[in-house]
Amino acid sequence: MATPRTWRCSGLRWTPEGPALVWDGGRRSPLDRGKRVAFAVAEETTRRCTGARGNECPLRATVSGRSTGARCEECARLDRAHSVAADTLADDPRPYRVYLAWFGPGMTKVGITAAERGSARLLEQGAVCFTWLGTGPLMAARRTEELLRAALNVPDRVPYAEKRAVRAQLPTTGIERAVEVEELHARARELPAWPESLKPAPCQVVDQVEAFGLRQDEPALADVRELVPGGALGGELFAVVGPDLHLAVDGHGVVVLDTRLMTGWDLVAPQSPHSGELTVPTRKFTAKRADRQDGLF
Repeated sequence: MATPRTWRCSGLRWTPEGPALVWDGGRRSPLDRGKRVAFAVAEETTRRCTGARGNECPLRATVSGRSTGARCEECARLDRAHSVAADTLADDPRPYRVYLAWFGPGMTKVGITAAERGSARLLEQGAVCFTWLGTGPLMAARRTEELLRAALNVPDRVPYAEKRAVRAQLPTTGIERAVEVEELHARARELPAWPESLKPAPCQVVDQVEAFGLRQDEPALADVRELVPGGALGGELFAVVGPDLHLAVDGHGVVVLDTRLMTGWDLVAPQSPHSGELTVPTRKFTAKRADRQDGLF
């Protein structure tokens, strides 16, 4: 019996043409809404560390199926040591933008992104809507981010599990979705000690519901906790939000797959690629209080 061909996923990328899954070797699978997405994890396989900075893990370490980073401790340390988030690139000469991103009721964060990236970072994070606060040097952007955290208790991180759970509770109109961002933008601009080198931006809320394909009539009911050897998943693609695929799976409703869980596994074509299938662990969403703030397809 021939050994089935395997693929390795490098993650989901948001491109000017839309979202796509990227495979080792550079091949891409566009993620068009309505298409069937189906794959299985090879039998008797383990999830391997994906390495750091484009280099393979020298230990070929085994990593947890629930890890979204898919890196061993050493590779994770090396990867973070060269990131903007670690504050090791203070001499970066590029301009940076400070933004406010909203993910659902009571769930807004502050962050920064290189100006040259445009809104790509907001698509990657799954921000339902956002607005810019200002543009300036990296350290000025960092100081503004810290100012909002300290003065207004605005977090710089929102866990993905909370983002997913609240998507079923989104207001139905863009005007309603923009309210919290507009109010927070106004409060932020009134703060003293605003860095002089950061050029303020007016509040212009960008709504990304249509770009993601989110539908209030088909809310997601659960998400995939991890992939497992021999497990399979298949369904119709309803939406793509950040790294998440919203899949309509026969008999299970809409299930969310964080594509970061796919990396590090040997993936194969499922036995029944045209049928809905779900043989991986999932968990149902629970209500979230909105009071955080004052080749396979």
